[in-house]
Parts: sequence; C-alpha cells; structure tokens
Amino acid sequence: MHRWLVAGALIEGEGGLLLVRNRRRGGREDWSTPGGVIDEGETVLEGLGREVHEETGLVVTAWDGPVYEIRAEAPDLGWTLRVEVHRALAYEGELVVDDPDGIVVDARFVAADACGALLDGGQRWVGEPLGVWLEGERDHGRRYEYVVRGRDPAGLEVERTA
Repeated sequence: MHRWLVAGALIEGEGGLLLVRNRRRGGREDWSTPGGVIDEGETVLEGLGREVHEETGLVVTAWDGPVYEIRAEAPDLGWTLRVEVHRALAYEGELVVDDPDGIVVDARFVAADACGALLDGGQRWVGEPLGVWLEGERDHGRRYEYVVRGRDPAGLEVERTA
C-alpha cells in the first residue's frame, strides 16, 4: 500500500480563490487548489510552499491551519492519501504558470460562486471539502474520509465514510 502525504493551499485574492488546472495521465484534466506531494524530509508547510511556488510563482509568507484534512483509501489501486489543507494569510509575487512537473497548465483566481463549475468532474475528495469551505464552513479541524473503489480513473466509486 503506497501512502501519499499531500498538502493543498487556499489562496484568496481580489478575483476569488486561486485554482489550478491539472493535466493528468491520459489527457484528463481537472481543477484543484495549488499543492502537491510532500517530499521526504520536508515539513508539510515547507513542501506546500515549494509546490505553490513551482505551480504558480507565488511565495506564501504566512499560513493558517490546517483548515481541514482529507483521508482517502483506495484498496483496489493500492494507495492511501492524507491531505492537509492550509490557508495562505499573506503571499507575494505574480501569478506565473511554469510547473516543472508539467501537470499544472493554468491558474486563475475564481469567484467563489464559479468554483463549483470548475471543480465538477474532478475527484470528490477534492471538490466536496472545498465546496463546504467555500459555503462558509470555516471552522478548523474538519476531517473528511473516503473509500475509493475501482481501478479505472474515469469510473471510480467514491464513498464518504466520515
């Protein structure tokens, strides 16, 4: 069982919440907040800061959180995922997409009421907690747990367990 530790960033600007468009294997695309896998030896915030900078060109200078946490288990695919989502309190720089991994292909600040349309079609464990946060549930410490069944990324069955 492969264990992934991932972090996501809630970065708000004049135009709304920062979302990035990701190009996945097989050409599938989805939208999410910036973030990614935390490398061995990094703290969550070190890795999150690195990922945000790589994907967007922004440097976060102050964090709050974790705001919420996501856990997903995919026994058919052989992985578990733990995601910590933090909110940027301050950042600097200009928005530039130049992801060295080639996954992030677009980034933009999106009004809260328009985020849902972009998040549709993405993974439930990404969109559902973010949607709750966008609707105003801002209490820290919320936790979301999911079981993911299936092997085909286009036809995964996702059940929320907590």
